[in-house]
Amino acid sequence: MDLLVNIDVDDLARGIAFYTSAFELTPARRFGGMGVELVGASSRIYLLTKKEGSVATAGGARRTFQRHWTPVHIDFVVSDVDSAVAKAVAAGATIEEAAEDTGFGRIAVLADPFGHGLCILSFSEAGYDAIATP
Repeated sequence: MDLLVNIDVDDLARGIAFYTSAFELTPARRFGGMGVELVGASSRIYLLTKKEGSVATAGGARRTFQRHWTPVHIDFVVSDVDSAVAKAVAAGATIEEAAEDTGFGRIAVLADPFGHGLCILSFSEAGYDAIATP
């Protein structure tokens, strides 16, 4: 099974600029103005052009590209959290929780320019095993 990550953006060029600058992803296939496939992570990431205010769910919820909450977010695992955060902020991310050390490693919480939450983290040698319960 493959995992694909889809991220809605209201401006495809700005989305490409952010994700390629912040995370060194590379555009692969393009789908006209509809979207682009980004490669360079463990899963392919697709930026999909969606208009602000367009219907997002069968229940009629509308898309917004202001900061919003969702129970799903993306974690970018890196070797140096602080430099990756600086790079993401320079590309347009907003820091929501500064980098801090935890039982499993170091993590920072950010939002991309489209309101999506994301984390940048690096694992300690034990990683999640350091906090796992039997």
